[in-house]
Amino acid sequence: MNQRLRTACFTGVLTALTLAPISQATAVGFPFFGDKQQTPSLAPMLEQTMPAVVSIKVAGTQTSKQQIPEPLRRFFGAPQATERPFRSLGSGVIIDAKEGYIVTNAHVVAEADEIIVTLNDGREYSANKVGSDEQSDIALIQIKGEKLSEIQIANSDDLRVGDFVVAIGNPFGLSATVTSGIVSALGRTGINRGGLEDFIQTDAAINRGNSGGALINLNGELVGINAAIFSTDQNGGNVGIGFAIPSKMMQNLVNQMIEFGEVRRGLLGIAGNDVDAGLAEAFASTVSKGAFVAEVTPDSAASKADIQAGDIITRLDNDVIESFAELRAKVASMGAGAKVKLGIVRKGEEMDVTVVLGDAGTVSMTAAEIHPAFAGATFENGTDLAGNRGVEVIDIEPRSPAVQLGLKQNDVIIGVNRQRVNNVQELRERMEDSKDNVIALNIRRGNATLFVIIR
Repeated sequence: MNQRLRTACFTGVLTALTLAPISQATAVGFPFFGDKQQTPSLAPMLEQTMPAVVSIKVAGTQTSKQQIPEPLRRFFGAPQATERPFRSLGSGVIIDAKEGYIVTNAHVVAEADEIIVTLNDGREYSANKVGSDEQSDIALIQIKGEKLSEIQIANSDDLRVGDFVVAIGNPFGLSATVTSGIVSALGRTGINRGGLEDFIQTDAAINRGNSGGALINLNGELVGINAAIFSTDQNGGNVGIGFAIPSKMMQNLVNQMIEFGEVRRGLLGIAGNDVDAGLAEAFASTVSKGAFVAEVTPDSAASKADIQAGDIITRLDNDVIESFAELRAKVASMGAGAKVKLGIVRKGEEMDVTVVLGDAGTVSMTAAEIHPAFAGATFENGTDLAGNRGVEVIDIEPRSPAVQLGLKQNDVIIGVNRQRVNNVQELRERMEDSKDNVIALNIRRGNATLFVIIR
């Protein structure tokens, strides 16, 4: 049976409900008591918390293209775009009652023409999208309402494996559903390929429609935003493995959306990989976990802070770093210009360095650093004639590999293998994450859209 990772968003109409037998695993007791009873209960805490979790209904139009192989296009012509309406359900969390700010997943409100928020007491409001970040799967929407309830945000870095957590959302359209469990793991990666990953794993039941809902601690504080589940069936049923975006990462991104209307990602300017036993032995390192620095980009934030190839980054501020993906996610969720302290190990010696992060949205680099097929071209963040963000070819050398590939000056790369690309950093990440033998670049050339294939 194939195992599948699924976002916990629900599209369609609930047509049947099957009552499943009670699991053999019994619920644990929680240290919460009502005023007149001695039975452990989460009810008092949930009565304060649940009004801040909302249901989100989305309507919009999706555009799709026929998949016609390149050799057959001479017979059938270019792929034709088709549009179809869609409706979906998700969840959200009110984090600012005064301003009406609600956090949800980016995939919940993607391509939405209409967003309707339903509160726990039944009131409905039309919402506007403030900002969205596909890579982290976080979006911020806003409503204008009175007497809203907000949830307090905890520092997710304080979580430990084994801590009790509660998931609140609207699975399968069933509003205000509560499930409980524990933190099963922290810093999970390899879940959202190409995205920013530092997931909290939990066995609190998360199902379709829970996307964007709250993961809270026993104090009723938000520690994560429910995002995805690991499923073994086509229907996306829960098997006790769910994933949530840490609240600290969410808060960093939301602050940027409120201030700028978008995420201005911080950039360290390094390439590398995880530390394992073999690498630690090769470099005579005393640490076996962390982010290994294989390359430092010239004139980057890391270069200016004197970070060197061969360094192992083990801490970011007070957080222990166990993998390169974790470092990448934490840095990218911080705003450009943020000052951070990194703990590094260099030739067996521990030291601290202070780094002022660069702006991932203003990075310029030669294309050969991203892929050998781009050699001879220079990339820069830019926009096409329609104003869509992407990666612009600002210069290209004659008879270079980039010319042979089919690139031209002023081309704007807007996608890799049908994944959106907004800037140079995202292009680099998409190319690094691609495991395909054939890579399709979506390019805007003037008013035309075309594909360039890397084999």
